[in-house]
Order: sequence, then C-alpha cells, then structure tokens
Amino acid sequence: MSRTIDAERARGRRKYFVHSLLLPALIVIFTDCGGCPYSFTGASLPPHLETIAIPYAVDKSGSGEPGLRETFTEELIQQFIDDNNFQIADRSDADALLDCAITSVRDQYAAVTAGETAQTRRITVTVSVDYKDLVERKTLMSRQFSNYAEYAAGGGLDARKAALDEAVEKICEDITLEVVSGW
Repeated sequence: MSRTIDAERARGRRKYFVHSLLLPALIVIFTDCGGCPYSFTGASLPPHLETIAIPYAVDKSGSGEPGLRETFTEELIQQFIDDNNFQIADRSDADALLDCAITSVRDQYAAVTAGETAQTRRITVTVSVDYKDLVERKTLMSRQFSNYAEYAAGGGLDARKAALDEAVEKICEDITLEVVSGW
C-alpha cells in the first residue's frame, strides 16, 4: 500500500513539474517575446505607413457595367476600414497609395448539362493594382488580382448583379490581405 501512495506522489510531482515549468516556457515561446525577431501574429506593415489613399478605380474593362468602379472602390475602402491597419486619407496626406484599374469582366458558362443546357454562369473580375509607398517613393507591389462568383444561368439580371458584387467583394478581400500581410 505504501508503494502505491509513493508512486502516486511521484506522479503528482512530475505533473507539478510539467505544469509549473513547462507550461510557462511554452507560453513564452508562443507569444510575442519583446525582442524576438520572429512573431506568430503575421507580418506587420512598415511603421512609417499609417495612412493610405484609395482613389476611384479606373474601369478599363470595356464591360459597360454601370457603377462598377464606384462599387469596387467603396468595397475596397470598407475592407481597409474593417481591417484597421491603415487610416484612409486623401492622396495629399497619405503615406501609401493604392491605384487600381479594373481590366476585365468576363461572363461565361461555368457548367453545362448533358443536354447542352447552361446551368451556371461564372462572372470573373480582374484588377490591376499598384501599391506605392509615398514616403520612401517606391512601388511596393504591382500585380493583377482575379476572382469570380457563379450564378444560375436563368437567374436574370438580379442574380448576375449579386454574383458581380460577390466577385468584387472577394477580390477586394484578396487585395486587402496582400497589402497588409504580404510582407
């Protein structure tokens, strides 16, 4: 009986050791440790970039979509406001500039049934983005983004508009994520 009690005490001491020494060490490892060169919170923006200007996008797509550039720009600005890494500013007061041009809007069949009937259409939006550091006067990123959404082929103009809005929202999320964490 005495051996059983001693074995349980030894297990309790090991458990105490693990909880009192190992747990705090793991906490230090997996949290920001002040001067550590690495972080588990993701990349951070250069400290001198606090404000960003996002002028209205230019629509070079030739699609004739009414209000597309306004919808895109307003969604992109809202994404940056929600993200809260930058303050939105006028170009004259901004540390960074995000110039966007809508280069393509494609609407095509996504799925066709065996009887050659179109079931689903896909609307794809492509945007060219230039992200510039106005303080150090250099381009930080210049690339194209593309995203899409699908809608029922017989859904009419409302379904098409909802799909276009969804594609715009997705592409704005992609752009925001790349700007704030693409370091």
